[in-house]
Amino acid sequence: MNEPFVAPMTPRSGHRRVDSGRGLAWLTEGWGLFVKNPGVWIAIAVVLMIIYGVLSLVPVLGQIAAHLLAPIFAAGLLLGCRSLANGGDISLEHLFAGFRQNSGKLVMVGVFYLVGAFLAMMIALFAGGGMAMASGMLGMGGGLKGMMVAGMFGGMLFMLLIFLLLSMPLVMAFWFAPALVLFREMEPLPAMLESFSACLVNTMPFLVYGVFGLILLVLAAIPLGLGFLVAIPVLAGSFYVSYVDIFE
Repeated sequence: MNEPFVAPMTPRSGHRRVDSGRGLAWLTEGWGLFVKNPGVWIAIAVVLMIIYGVLSLVPVLGQIAAHLLAPIFAAGLLLGCRSLANGGDISLEHLFAGFRQNSGKLVMVGVFYLVGAFLAMMIALFAGGGMAMASGMLGMGGGLKGMMVAGMFGGMLFMLLIFLLLSMPLVMAFWFAPALVLFREMEPLPAMLESFSACLVNTMPFLVYGVFGLILLVLAAIPLGLGFLVAIPVLAGSFYVSYVDIFE
């Protein structure tokens, strides 16, 4: 079997470029971490879903808390994955381990992500609202109500497209940031910039990962959402594997 291409790590970049096939391997190796202790992984998924379910019920503050806590929970899952990868075990306590290690820096990753998401939303609202207003004014001038409705609908779609496009760099900046803060003790903003750069040079494996990850999420949602009890641990494992693959 041919070994996947791995570019040498350089002091300047701090990350590697890997073969596109590794995108699928991250998921399969994430599954490998899951099957090492599926019971505990499912318990972690249940607790995580309950926490975020409760936060979703709290207007505004719940969503803010969810963003700020995401890097901390991600760090805990990364520590659990590292324990399994090194021959150890994982426990429910790992989910909260991020509160005891670099928690301040991890929260700041969430803050930067939240600010970025807010700016992306504002830009999308401005762009989409401007398009809908222009179309509406044109419809009023011509007495065409249908044109006004079409313009508003088009503005909403345009707003969504702009938000998705602006969100992609944010996701890239967040992906490796908790791991870099946790394992390399980097500062939040440099960690996010390094994460963005690493994702950018590994566009192809992440495209492969995204396609198969989306299929996994769709399948997980079919049986009343119960598949997420497996999908969440597998994705968490793939999150760790991708970090090791590119940075270690």
